[in-house]
Amino acid sequence: MIEQLGKTFTHLFLKYMPNAFVFALILTIMTSLGAVVWLGTSPIEIVTSWYQGFFDLLGFAMQIVLIVVTGLSIALSPLVKRGIDGITRYIKTPKQVYFLVVLIGMLLSLISFGWVVIAAVLARELAVRVKGVNYPFLIACVYFSNNTWVLGMSSSIPLLLNTEGNFLIDTGILSDVIPMTYTLLSSLNLTMVIVLVVGGPLIMLFLYPRSAEGKELSDLMSTNAAIELKSIEEEAADLKLPFKSLSDQLNNSVILQMLIVLMGFTYVIFHFITKGLDLNFNIMIFIFLIIGMLLHKSPSRYMIAMKRASENISGILFQYPFYAGIMGIMLYTGLGEKLGQVMASVATQDSYPFFAYLTGAFINFAIPSAGGEFAVIGPSLISAVQELGAGLPESDITAMISRASLSVAYGESLSNMLHPFYLLIIMPVLGRGVNLQARDVIGFLVIPFVVFFIVQSFLVVWLPL
Repeated sequence: MIEQLGKTFTHLFLKYMPNAFVFALILTIMTSLGAVVWLGTSPIEIVTSWYQGFFDLLGFAMQIVLIVVTGLSIALSPLVKRGIDGITRYIKTPKQVYFLVVLIGMLLSLISFGWVVIAAVLARELAVRVKGVNYPFLIACVYFSNNTWVLGMSSSIPLLLNTEGNFLIDTGILSDVIPMTYTLLSSLNLTMVIVLVVGGPLIMLFLYPRSAEGKELSDLMSTNAAIELKSIEEEAADLKLPFKSLSDQLNNSVILQMLIVLMGFTYVIFHFITKGLDLNFNIMIFIFLIIGMLLHKSPSRYMIAMKRASENISGILFQYPFYAGIMGIMLYTGLGEKLGQVMASVATQDSYPFFAYLTGAFINFAIPSAGGEFAVIGPSLISAVQELGAGLPESDITAMISRASLSVAYGESLSNMLHPFYLLIIMPVLGRGVNLQARDVIGFLVIPFVVFFIVQSFLVVWLPL
């Protein structure tokens, strides 16, 4: 019955869900209509808000591009290839592939949001080596595994709350930072980690499609894409002149590249000594870049690896501005703040975590960025919680704010499963040479979404912080 239900959802998404770009266009129209009908916003205010937000995610988009290409360049190195070959000796069945990919993806995502790219590379290589793997379902496994990022060291909302002089403090909404003991290190968050890391691989294993007929990677690859490329070492050798030259010596200089690697690792050590375990996007990109240079040894090999890693990033480059435009409409017309106020008006001391969770999940479709979403609804949310907790000790109010903030983060992350935005991060790796879209993948995630929506809703309301 469950398998048939999964097939039904998959078919429905195949039939009705457009690609990520069309999805963004439809959301743009819907958000604009919402601002007109609900707030009475004029058309010119909407288009100016849209344009004002259109380029707000450029920095974020470039960070995502660099996470993808630097992570993939590491995966193209001989050392990683040997490691994957070693893993393959012990992974022989599709069930083992699905379970391992979800587990490793969830553990990596706890460290950093961008590390799901490594899980994507592992999944791709296992799909090549293990027969009978349903490739669209495998992509769904990788995408699902990224759910744990919001519980880990790169979770933007808890990091924001613990940052000195953040905008909530500057505007007087908060009087001081909220330490990690109330958020990432709380009993609620640690329990959520266990539930996802243990339950995630098991539920995907339970739901896996029994047939992979016509859905294996080899079935889906185009003829041209199936042609095996030369190794990076071979291509670098082919670029050399037929005679000795200084240019070739510089292009293939291990010493030159290792000096830069030494400089890079010196800064990384300095960063963690002076700033503690601060794993933000920029330092992760820098670490990926330096590790890639170390593994590929010479400038010529690293340039070839980066060129190959950059072949399929067009979706990120041109689609992110459209999602940023939607965020602009939500932010600059006041629509996002209005939604936050609605949540505040119906919440009680018992129900506010659920409404915060629901709000985070819903607004994520228009603002698919936890930090961006919290910038819009965070002030209204915190003010509402402070009103609900009036008269309670300050520590209790801090705990309420922390629970509500975590609830927004959990809802935002889980609703990504029905949203194609972050699927663009892994498709440059998993979509190479195949004609697959979001509609081929998202249907597999409906049942996991429903299950974890129920579980997380219960935990945010009833589990002690």
